[in-house]
Amino acid sequence: MDFTAFLDGFALVVEPKNLLYCLAGVLIGMIIGVLPGLGPAATIAILLPITYTIDPVSAIIMLAGIYYGAQYGGTITSVLLRLPGEASSVVTVFDGFALAKQGKAGTALGIAAIGSFVGATISIVGLTLLAPVVASVALDFGPPEYAALALLGVLLVATIGSGNKLKALIAGTIGLLLATVGRDSFSGASRFTFDSLQLADGIDFVVVAMGLFGVGEILYNLEQRHRKVQPPTKVGNVWPSKAELKQSSGAIGRGSIIGFVLGVLPGGGAVLSSIVAYATEKRRSKTPERFGRGAIEGVAAPETANNAAATSSFIPLLTIGLPANATMAMLFGALLILGVSPGPQLVTEHPDVFWGVINSMYIGNILLLILSIPLVGLFVRILRVRPAILAPITALITILGVYTINNSVFDIYLMVAFGVIGYLMKKAGFDPGPMVLAFVLGSIIESSTRRSLLIFGGDATGFFTRPISGVILAIFILLIALPVIRHLMSARKAKAESADPAEKVGV
Repeated sequence: MDFTAFLDGFALVVEPKNLLYCLAGVLIGMIIGVLPGLGPAATIAILLPITYTIDPVSAIIMLAGIYYGAQYGGTITSVLLRLPGEASSVVTVFDGFALAKQGKAGTALGIAAIGSFVGATISIVGLTLLAPVVASVALDFGPPEYAALALLGVLLVATIGSGNKLKALIAGTIGLLLATVGRDSFSGASRFTFDSLQLADGIDFVVVAMGLFGVGEILYNLEQRHRKVQPPTKVGNVWPSKAELKQSSGAIGRGSIIGFVLGVLPGGGAVLSSIVAYATEKRRSKTPERFGRGAIEGVAAPETANNAAATSSFIPLLTIGLPANATMAMLFGALLILGVSPGPQLVTEHPDVFWGVINSMYIGNILLLILSIPLVGLFVRILRVRPAILAPITALITILGVYTINNSVFDIYLMVAFGVIGYLMKKAGFDPGPMVLAFVLGSIIESSTRRSLLIFGGDATGFFTRPISGVILAIFILLIALPVIRHLMSARKAKAESADPAEKVGV
């Protein structure tokens, strides 16, 4: 590592002009995160023409700020309104919204801000020290590894739901089926489109998420208010207590590591990292029944992980020129337009861009923490708004968010249909979370599995012959087998204990 170039990068970032662009980026990112539907990738695409007249370093600093700023912005609506703007924020809904209903929305947003800052900072340190090494390891991941990892993610979906595991598996299966709707990317054949041109390109994530969580929640709450009068939610402290910080410290530490490692992988690193971090905390907990009902670790772990993943996703982009997700692809295009080629030569040919972007993240995350903590009290005031006013506002946000994706009225009708499904699921005791997450992972599984089978010539055993995919699949099989083994062992133990008294009587 060249410490001179590293320090020069800091000197570049602290210039007033670049500080202003960094501040503008994280502010725009937070606002975009609060408004579901638009997303950082679309925002960067809209703002791309503005960057033509800006210095390359300043432009990339601003665009990068939009990306990681949006990660925290999505937390606000996930906690307060049960509206995840990004796929990586779905897991936060489970405990974040439950805490908000208990009057602890401030605590949830506060711990999310702290976790996001810690996770992102640890990831930036890793990015600074290990970028070339980690990028070389990421190159070993091909379609078989992505397929195995996504399959493991689907299995973990069953453990993160707050309800019955069987119901979570059923919801996950429906999510996988929904992921197949649209035109087959390999053959071009239409699947489950019912001759509808609007479904030819598949169903967008935002349509599913906004329908199941947003509209479904509105319908369910309207019914509940007709049955009984609920007192307004009391808003407690907007800062986590020492006990809550201590309780969340382990989740934040583990979420940082999980997010950093999985964020490097293309195709859903932030989504997988939030799922894995949440599932890890639930499995480690001595009281897993708290999760989904307002566990502070259930907010700290996924929020830390997805922010760490958002930062580490810059590693493959900057070091080997490989975009890890749609937003990174937009940044890749922005760099090319500005005359900078991402890849192994970036550090030597454009050290100002490389170290300028990395070092701007240190300052950008400090700015986010400074901005978000004082604003937590302001965000929490949303809960004091009367339900009669809040419900139409929530409905308007969902409609605008869905319409801006494709400027399609059909998407709004589709969202309402998913809203009715979400309402019925909640009435029947099904958690919509596993369905949404499985929907996101479904396309990754299908495309990666089919590409893998083409590589292996149709031989499925090829997944086990590659070291990384073989290990991941072994973990997958072990996780399936463990509950069966535990059940058999407990049944055998119970049988032995029931036989002991009879043997003693015989003696």
